[in-house]
Amino acid sequence: MMHRVGKQRSTDSGVTVEQVTLLKQDERVRLDPQRLDTLFDQLGETGAEDIVCRALEELAARLSHAERCYREGRIADMRKSSRSLIAIADQVGMSLLAGVAGDVTASIDAGDHVALAATFARLLRIGERSLCEIWDVQGSPY
Repeated sequence: MMHRVGKQRSTDSGVTVEQVTLLKQDERVRLDPQRLDTLFDQLGETGAEDIVCRALEELAARLSHAERCYREGRIADMRKSSRSLIAIADQVGMSLLAGVAGDVTASIDAGDHVALAATFARLLRIGERSLCEIWDVQGSPY
């Protein structure tokens, strides 16, 4: 959703436009229910819940670590944390989160600091929403 707020004024040298565009980031996350069903079929309810809980803890810890590394400029450590998110997220059906973590590592590998800032902000948003979503799903029966 985009909202534009601004005004225009004329000067001797032309028109000055003062405009701010507010963007609301609202991207839906989806879990792969087949991945979760497979986990539950293979491991049973108790085993699958244990895997999902440990995965959620690891995802939260690695997202937090990656954010700290980003703020401190430790890009190599950030890359390791982001890269490890891919396998963990994929294991529990968070394919969007895995894909965005891949985009972050690709931005680091390319040395593109602007893309890194954008993809990392997206990773944090998607990560938070994915963690909330899987907690909601985990409470429902399989």
